[in-house]
Amino acid sequence: AAVARGDAPKGDVIGTARIAGIHASKRTAELIPLCHPLPLSFVDVEAELRETEVVLTAEARTSGQTGVEMEAMTAAAAAALTVYDMVKGLERGVEIAEVVLLEKSGGRHDWRR
Repeated sequence: AAVARGDAPKGDVIGTARIAGIHASKRTAELIPLCHPLPLSFVDVEAELRETEVVLTAEARTSGQTGVEMEAMTAAAAAALTVYDMVKGLERGVEIAEVVLLEKSGGRHDWRR
């Protein structure tokens, strides 16, 4: 409820997680060995609040001829870690369930879960 209201003890959980994810996507090459820097043209993180969970979806785009799934997954992971950090004081049992690729295009192959 505090997440939905935007008044958790550490502040606006969703807004902060979104910014953290976008910022992290821009640093993917620094965080993940063997990932090369990409010129990102778009990154966003959306949050869907459900009864007992927050579902985060990240999207990344580049003008280059490559996929940007690592940048999108880094954004999602950083956003999830931010949610965890901001709500752990309210609920110690909070967990990050999974980070999965939903779809990718560009590079050698397009792919969809």
